[in-house]
Amino acid sequence: MKLDPIVISLLDTDLYKFNMNQVIFHKHTNLMGQYYFKCRNKDIVFTEEMVSEIRSQVDHLCSLRFKNEELDYLRSIRFIKDDYVEFMRLWHPMRDYVKIKLLPGGELQVIVDGPLFSAMQFEIYLLEIINEVYFRFQYDYNTLLKSAEEKLDAKIKAFNDGTYTFKFAEFGCRRRLSREWEGVVIERLCRETRNCVGTSNVFYAKKFNVLPIGTYAHEFVQMYQGIPSIPLAFTNHFAMQDWYDEYKGDNGTALSDTVTTDLFLLDFDRSMVNNYTGVRHDSGDPYVWGEKIINHYKSYGVDPKTKTLLFSDSLDFDRAQKLHNYFVDKTKVSFGIGTFCSNDTCVEPLNIVIKLQYVNGNPVAKLSDNPEKAMCRDPEYLEYLKRSVAFRLQRDGKA
Repeated sequence: MKLDPIVISLLDTDLYKFNMNQVIFHKHTNLMGQYYFKCRNKDIVFTEEMVSEIRSQVDHLCSLRFKNEELDYLRSIRFIKDDYVEFMRLWHPMRDYVKIKLLPGGELQVIVDGPLFSAMQFEIYLLEIINEVYFRFQYDYNTLLKSAEEKLDAKIKAFNDGTYTFKFAEFGCRRRLSREWEGVVIERLCRETRNCVGTSNVFYAKKFNVLPIGTYAHEFVQMYQGIPSIPLAFTNHFAMQDWYDEYKGDNGTALSDTVTTDLFLLDFDRSMVNNYTGVRHDSGDPYVWGEKIINHYKSYGVDPKTKTLLFSDSLDFDRAQKLHNYFVDKTKVSFGIGTFCSNDTCVEPLNIVIKLQYVNGNPVAKLSDNPEKAMCRDPEYLEYLKRSVAFRLQRDGKA
């Protein structure tokens, strides 16, 4: 089987890739990064035919360049700067940064290794390719599409009859059923309901004239672990400071759980509370987390109703509605919902990630508020990072 090109535009990625990349372009061009693919589902088998198609799709990806109208669109986003857009005019994905291999037992190995500002851009493109290849080769696509259409119809009906009342953004590109289907989902949710406020996918934000949404991901905080001059337990401080220096509060939702939310809150001091419009949840009990963030705001005399809690951890619409009902009178509430929008079919979706694992040859890790989400290729480093976090929490009286 030979598929049509899956990625047809370099805008077909999450907005936060450009946001993070701009900071790296301005402040950290000397960093090298190494990313690794992981499938969290059990008993998933990739075939030689799938891997051959993935390689072919990556070849095509690396032939793409930004078009003038795409660069103009990036420039129209208020916090994207002209010098960065000019850099993107020159930038393109480099094929020799990506190694793809089928391991015994059908495990897919993908490693991206290169300058961090370039290597980081592969993540979403590769996940889009891997996910779509897998589902088109493994199943009858038309059967999956029919079930996805039926479920989308039911979701739209539930918004329009008042079953669901929350506002959300579509965050589904990395694990979508297909590029075409994600486009249908975004267009219909934005056109047929009043609840979808935008998408993380820059290509479709441009195409449908809806709001592109995103700030930063775990990799942005992780990369500071690879800078020897920065103490491990202070990476949130340096990440948030660089972010504020770049955006001056104009792109200000902080991610709390890269090295645990408790540690994050030590650095989320009065200045950062004032500089950031809200905080994003991506692991751990969302109700416990939300109350913790609200209490933190109150400890600085800040009205939580002036700030936003953005929930984005494996949500479906029922869970989002329950969170909305619980928090709506306490704070502003928003949601980023991905796979449940873009790949909700009659079969289980893949839970696939590509995570930063080394910076300048030094191991880095995501701890998360959920130990099962921790990802690090160096067990000794992971334990050292945990001890560093525990030491600071204990020393500063938060343990």
